[in-house]
Amino acid sequence: MARQSTVSILIVDDHEVVRNGIRSYLETIKDFEVVGEAESGEKAVRMVTELIPDIVLLDLIMPGMDGVETTRQIKKITPRTQVVVLTSYHEDVHIFPALKAGAISYILKDMKMEKLVEALQRAVRHEVTLHPLVAERVLENIRGNDSEEPALFTELTERELDVLRLIAKGMTNSQIAESLVISENTVKGHVSNILSKLHLADRTQVAVYAWQSGIVNKEQMEKSK
Repeated sequence: MARQSTVSILIVDDHEVVRNGIRSYLETIKDFEVVGEAESGEKAVRMVTELIPDIVLLDLIMPGMDGVETTRQIKKITPRTQVVVLTSYHEDVHIFPALKAGAISYILKDMKMEKLVEALQRAVRHEVTLHPLVAERVLENIRGNDSEEPALFTELTERELDVLRLIAKGMTNSQIAESLVISENTVKGHVSNILSKLHLADRTQVAVYAWQSGIVNKEQMEKSK
């Protein structure tokens, strides 16, 4: 590499054993510097604001803020930071939201450490790394295999459908929580799952989806007023 500066890396995973194992290995790599660890998306966002690392190596499924929303927040704070997703999941409901949120690479935890290092080095050069299973799904999607949309819809639970309908009515999380007699944190979890399962970016798109898919119609809206 032309520059001599080290590559700063933030490791984000809710399992301490995983973080320690990755950190121990990466610290043996010349030009890599692990500048911190975070066990949650919320902490990762705070640390990114302070550290502005070159790379965030990010688990996707974590309590609280998931990896997709964490990626979205990180890219808003520092577009130059590259997010490399390291997860055990390779289903569409995880892959596409993560890539759309701004992750440059999507790799699986069964990969050898040497391959992980290669993926991180590629990320520094703004080069994409996709696990073969992930690359296959991306290619199929690009080729127009969109027949799964109905399946995506059926993956929503009954409670998620309830939340979706109330989002379409313009309700806030606190209003939804009161209406369904659940906590606001539970509502936030449902909203996050809805966004991931439907490959949508925000609540506005959720509302539009609800109308276009017929989940909510004008007659229902009139009756609810």
